[in-house]
Amino acid sequence: MAFTEGIEQSKEGTQLFIEANKIMSEAVVDHFLFTWQWWFGIGLFIVPWIIWLLFRKKEITGRLLLGGLVTIILSLIIDLIAISLGLWRYPVKFIPVGPIFLLPYHLSLVPVAVMFTIQIKPKANLLVKGAILAAISAFGGMKFFVWIHFYEPKNWLSIYDFCIYMFLFYVAYWFTKIDGFQSISKQ
Repeated sequence: MAFTEGIEQSKEGTQLFIEANKIMSEAVVDHFLFTWQWWFGIGLFIVPWIIWLLFRKKEITGRLLLGGLVTIILSLIIDLIAISLGLWRYPVKFIPVGPIFLLPYHLSLVPVAVMFTIQIKPKANLLVKGAILAAISAFGGMKFFVWIHFYEPKNWLSIYDFCIYMFLFYVAYWFTKIDGFQSISKQ
């Protein structure tokens, strides 16, 4: 019986989630769409990628994109867990589907910042590079997002964000250093 009860609870939870998404979607369409905050968020989604395309080191584009992809995946997983636990939330939404995430943050700002940090001064001390990225992101960027109501931490300290950014940087860096890339056509 416990399994069957779990299935029923799961159905109820899914229905509540669907209702919550409907409310969030209505907020996007009725209140956020085309506001200055919405346009700013869209700019934060597009402009970093344009800058990256112009200034990336073209000879290591594949490695950087791998690090960026890993950053996207990890930041989404971390956010999914944190949002589910109520540690923080993103009050402003940009699209009416999947509205629990701040897409400019996950799919643009964080991966592009990590990729630029990896490519800049490749022989510099990794601890220093990671710490600079983490400090700017946690104590500058996230505070700015709080100020413009894009991010709302709930009893969450900036030092925790600092640690998350350090983690994201080092994991992405590790992925960019993987040896063994060979052309598929040469196999």
